[in-house]
Amino acid sequence: MDKKKRKIADINILAKSIVSQATGQPIKEKPAESLFDSEIVQQAIKDGKDPLAVLLGQRGGLKGGKARAEKLSAKKRKEIAKKAAETRWSKKK
Repeated sequence: MDKKKRKIADINILAKSIVSQATGQPIKEKPAESLFDSEIVQQAIKDGKDPLAVLLGQRGGLKGGKARAEKLSAKKRKEIAKKAAETRWSKKK
């Protein structure tokens, strides 16, 4: 009774273990997709940037514009859009 049983915390791992034991066949796992496989992160690594910082920055940037737009008043959004349009069209002259 001195043996310690290993307790499995994740229910999915436990289920996989039970199925493997019941069938006698190991379940093949798909390789996990790496977060570092994206082109943006690969370019950041080439540029000597921290890939984790790039991922966090991208994650925040993807939701940042919407959150900012929701906080702005209609008048302020209109001013920003007008300034952006003027800048965009002034470059083509």
